[in-house]
Amino acid sequence: MSRFTIRERASPNHTARDAPPRIDMLVLHYTGMRSAAEAVERLCDPAARVSAHYVVEEDGVIWRLVPKEYRAFHAGISCWEGEHDLNRVSIGVEIVNPGHEWGYRPFGEAQMRAVEWLCRAILSRYPIPPQRVVGHSDIAPARKTDPGELFDWARLARSGIGLWPAPCGLAHHRPIDRNRALADLVAIGYCDAEEGPTIAAFQRRFRPRRCDGELDVETAQRLGEVRAAYENSRRR
Repeated sequence: MSRFTIRERASPNHTARDAPPRIDMLVLHYTGMRSAAEAVERLCDPAARVSAHYVVEEDGVIWRLVPKEYRAFHAGISCWEGEHDLNRVSIGVEIVNPGHEWGYRPFGEAQMRAVEWLCRAILSRYPIPPQRVVGHSDIAPARKTDPGELFDWARLARSGIGLWPAPCGLAHHRPIDRNRALADLVAIGYCDAEEGPTIAAFQRRFRPRRCDGELDVETAQRLGEVRAAYENSRRR
């Protein structure tokens, strides 16, 4: 039996998936609301037309709102690897955090343990490759910033969830090739969108200490490292 508490709260905000269903993507969000209760209520409000499959509270309690076999309404207008309508193929997990609007803060140990456990359970059931474990800001960089720069993606990767290539030593004197950097973004999976927000989304995920949307030397080098890791993953 799981050591994590899973509570049921049925959200009406879902539809059937395609037949046969294809589930090969995991999208992580933060709730961006002042409390867990407020977030769960909104995700279950038929007037809101938003939902997720799961919500993970700060104490590690997990809410199941939509069966994974159904399409939840969490990704919105989004794109990854040239594909749109990502609700159709994804599972959405909302992680309780007030977000940048209401006092963004680090994700605590109990919550991260629950997120790890839940993600591993999802990955054990569905053929979701590492390069298709993403944050909301990855798939909608012009609209979203979650789960944000305080989320510990490296920790998840150590548990076999997603990818986090180790940064190499910085080559300070290497010139920035802007065209190559933008090609790296596309090769990783980011879709053609506004350059600044897309770079900032990449930085939140892979270079979180500074996510200003500027293409500096460190960001350009990190783009190459991540592109290589993603291309290697796709070849497996």
